[in-house]
Amino acid sequence: MPDLICVGAIAGGFGVQGEVRLKSFCTTPEDIAAYAPLTTEDGTRSFTVTLTRPIPTGFAARLGGILTKEQADALKGLRLYAPRDRLPSLPDDEFYHADLIGLQVFDTGGAPLGEVIAVQNHGAGDLLEIRRGKGQESVLLPFTQAIVPTVDIAAGRIIADPPEGLLSTT
Repeated sequence: MPDLICVGAIAGGFGVQGEVRLKSFCTTPEDIAAYAPLTTEDGTRSFTVTLTRPIPTGFAARLGGILTKEQADALKGLRLYAPRDRLPSLPDDEFYHADLIGLQVFDTGGAPLGEVIAVQNHGAGDLLEIRRGKGQESVLLPFTQAIVPTVDIAAGRIIADPPEGLLSTT
């Protein structure tokens, strides 16, 4: 299991005083500040986080060491990570996205469907991006209890019951 979990991303600068627009990936969005200091994925940079106010796209926030609009703008797109041991334990039916990446996906009959290469969310719920095989395009599978009834992190596999035609190769 990865030691770092992505908890947010910087959407760009906010205002002219060095604040950033911070999007939280936490269940309770304002909890992101409690997990600070947050780091970059490679661990080369670390930031304290102070939420200054809610805004339509998340929060306006101050990051330690970021003092100007130019510095804030330069961070656009940066993902922020917290060590797993600072995050809450999850119930059995919830997972950190990082834990799903790399799991093998099988249908209910045991036939291999591919490997999870990403978890995406465009606002309507999580989607598992599954690499079907070499030379094949990936497919997005809704991550719902009905379509993904079993996730076995320890065994490294997911059992899925995809909708008819979703994975057809025609």
